[in-house]
Amino acid sequence: MSALESFIRGFAWFSIWYFAILNTIYLILIMLAAFNAIGSSRRTTFSGLTEIFTSPLAPGISVVVPVRNMQDLIVGSTRGLLNLSYPRLEVIVVDDGSTDETFSRLKEEFRLVEVDKVIRTELETVGRVLSVHAPANGEHLLVIRKESMGRPADAVNTGVNASRHPLICRIDADTYLDETALLSLAKPFIEDPVLTIAAGATIRVANSCVIRGGRVVGPRVPGGWLQTIQAAEYLRAFLLGRAGWSQIRGMLFISGAFGLFRRDVYELVGGFHLYTEGDDLEMTTSIHHRLRDEGRRYRIGFVPEPCSWTMVPSRYKVLAHQRARWSQILSEALWIHKVMLFNPKYGGVGLVVLPFYLIFELFGAVVEAVAIIVFIIGWATGILNPAIVLLFIVAGLGYASLLTIIAVITEEVTYHRYSGWRNFALLIYGAIAENFGFRQVYTWWRLRGMADAILRRKATWLETPSGERARPATPAPGAGATSRAGR
Repeated sequence: MSALESFIRGFAWFSIWYFAILNTIYLILIMLAAFNAIGSSRRTTFSGLTEIFTSPLAPGISVVVPVRNMQDLIVGSTRGLLNLSYPRLEVIVVDDGSTDETFSRLKEEFRLVEVDKVIRTELETVGRVLSVHAPANGEHLLVIRKESMGRPADAVNTGVNASRHPLICRIDADTYLDETALLSLAKPFIEDPVLTIAAGATIRVANSCVIRGGRVVGPRVPGGWLQTIQAAEYLRAFLLGRAGWSQIRGMLFISGAFGLFRRDVYELVGGFHLYTEGDDLEMTTSIHHRLRDEGRRYRIGFVPEPCSWTMVPSRYKVLAHQRARWSQILSEALWIHKVMLFNPKYGGVGLVVLPFYLIFELFGAVVEAVAIIVFIIGWATGILNPAIVLLFIVAGLGYASLLTIIAVITEEVTYHRYSGWRNFALLIYGAIAENFGFRQVYTWWRLRGMADAILRRKATWLETPSGERARPATPAPGAGATSRAGR
């Protein structure tokens, strides 16, 4: 047997076991999340939320929204945030150097007037604040205009410096919240105010949904190819994938699209980092790193429902840019926090979560790319028999499709946010279509992102039509099934 034959056969069996183990881990996470979701659905959906809304002890929340050139969405998005059900709330919109009519539309809609506002310098910022504005009618809205430094983290930190409440909610302007979303996300902080330091929530795809007044009033799964696949991805990644990690206290990412932090912890780690590409990933990982170093007990929560909705790319170029950045962000974060890897000092995060993302989410792209080449050569030359090729397809692609289908069925049984057979059928279609064509192209995007990280290339931010997401709020997905969608 030649060296080539030995390598092809050896790597073929390695990749089969690799993807079988990976997808089995995902299956365990999904089952943990599914059991929790079914149990939760048996309880009253809004249990305790009325009490929170009327309680004078509910901690105040400052919602910080970084925006740039979002003139078509900004008024509806801001109005929707101001109308959220929560007793003590302020909304801080940070206009990060918009060159369109973003600010003028805000000014006209809310009758903004310039005000004197003392902005703290607790967190590092770079862009100079140009002016601060508030509505003449006393609405709890603050609009800050600043010079753009090309990074939303700078805008977010500016907003946090201007905030006055003990909880900080970061949200993107193209994210739409259910009316009770803040009440639900704040509940872990009220139930355990000492240990709970951050919380994330489910994010779904808003494309094709009916949106009125900053609310999704008619959930619909988008048709086509790219958007349908992303809808299935997000369902699996957030509703079950991250929910599964939260069951074993392994939450690593709080998405920048919608996340809630205790301000004292936020400031302890220096806020969103200005000099890394993945500000939200870096923020959450830094919290784990810092609090473990100090020997502090803490809890990061996850709330599956109600949820938030976000716009996802509908164009190939934008999606490719986003997914390559996810891989670059993950690579950089693992390198920055490499001391945590396989280190028992950092508990489950150091021994399980970060190694998982290194071995399966990051290196999975390399394994999958080589596996595709190996199986093509092995099939063409007759080195690999059809049974081995079929086994690889079942372990890698078929197993992954099954996991997403389980997520879709669990959603239908528990939360049932999508009505009608059309939406259910599209999600099943997305679960299957994802693994035949899309996944292979995505592997290439991930390799590009890894190369950008190794070569230390500075990522560029695409200017896209208002409402089309050009950047990720979280680097989620790699080769596996639960996190190939970010937010």
